[in-house]
Amino acid sequence: MKLKYLLIFIGIALCLLITFIIIKTFYQPQEIVSQKVAGTIIGKQDNTLFLQDENNIIYTFTDCSNENIDTNVVIQYSLENANRTCLEQKVNKNIDNLLNSKEEGLFQDYYELAYQKLKTMTTDEKIGQVLLARYPDNSQEILKKYPVAGFIFYEKDFQNKTTKEVQQQMQTLQTKTAIPLLMAVDEEGGKVVRVSSNPNLVASPFLSPSALYNQNGFAAIKEDTINKSKILKNLGLNLNLAPVLDVSEDASDYIYERTLKQNTEKVSQYAQTVIDASQKTGVSYVLKHFPGYVKGIDTHYAAAVSDISYANLKNTHLPPFQTGIDHKAEAVLVNHIIYNSIDEDNPASLSINAHNLLRDDLNFTGVIISDDLDMGATKNIQDKEIKALLAGNDLLIVTDIAESFNNIKEGLLNNNINENLLDKVVLRILAWKYYKGLMFEYEK
Repeated sequence: MKLKYLLIFIGIALCLLITFIIIKTFYQPQEIVSQKVAGTIIGKQDNTLFLQDENNIIYTFTDCSNENIDTNVVIQYSLENANRTCLEQKVNKNIDNLLNSKEEGLFQDYYELAYQKLKTMTTDEKIGQVLLARYPDNSQEILKKYPVAGFIFYEKDFQNKTTKEVQQQMQTLQTKTAIPLLMAVDEEGGKVVRVSSNPNLVASPFLSPSALYNQNGFAAIKEDTINKSKILKNLGLNLNLAPVLDVSEDASDYIYERTLKQNTEKVSQYAQTVIDASQKTGVSYVLKHFPGYVKGIDTHYAAAVSDISYANLKNTHLPPFQTGIDHKAEAVLVNHIIYNSIDEDNPASLSINAHNLLRDDLNFTGVIISDDLDMGATKNIQDKEIKALLAGNDLLIVTDIAESFNNIKEGLLNNNINENLLDKVVLRILAWKYYKGLMFEYEK
């Protein structure tokens, strides 16, 4: 009996030994690969640290120390399942402060002027410069308390007014702020017209992109852009939230009527035509709605999710934006759609991945603008303004000015974002305003 148990024990021991040898021989634990990145700490939320490198690419890290955070750091990290886990974090005294160096790109000749202006600004003035607000009836009162970057005007704001009345309105607003205002409209033509809905200002509403194209191709679009820009500039407006570069050839799509209604190649040529024609008119144009509205989706009232593949997005919807950027587009507006192939957790407007795509892959150095954060798709997202800034937006379109301003101020007090981020963003906005000539024309 004892021999029997002894044999059983020996058998089990041999099995365990053989198993151990097999595991030791054939299984090699995956070596943790560490990498390093240097940049500026721009904020933190919960256990996540946000860092922006010199190319404006944003990284997120988990398990980073919350102690001894300085402006410039080098973080050594491991990458597992797309999560960056801190291994070591050191203050880096050798990284040049990005505010003291000229950033390369579209506005590079104006960063020194912008930096000198930035040094004179209060924190409240800086917060205001990241807000592009829906025009309120009490605009002058708002400007005293919340010095916003600019206003967006809608059809009701021009109703029954004469050209002289609109000019006076715009000039008065510019005298009520120390930093010149962006004066914006959505004057797309066709379904979306603000200024030209008033026959006192424009004899007839501007035609849609597709109507112009059907009339006389890109020659008609070029002529329309030049004419539109002259009218807007004469009224005191300096920013047009157009062209719509969404590629749609399906009449059932929500965005269809606002598009060129043509394929990717022609929409890309449309982008080039508008941006080239708008140069030196005094009115900047904004490419929208990055990375492209798709298949019947509308984010005005609720969240929307797209399962479009990244390959489809890249081949069909991104080329018009790339063309516009290549032709010196100054601003891009990002929409609120959740693209599962880019970031299944966040709408594009609040997605680091979407903004890194724009900065890194499309090499965009201009101003990134969020769609209105008070739209249905994002209105109820907690800390949406903080998330929008940490994602990489420069300008936030908002309707509730006081709420958005106070949310950003609270985020600064709680160190969810820091003044390093605010300075970097405002620096770009100021450089843009110098580039546009606004700072020379209106600055007091």
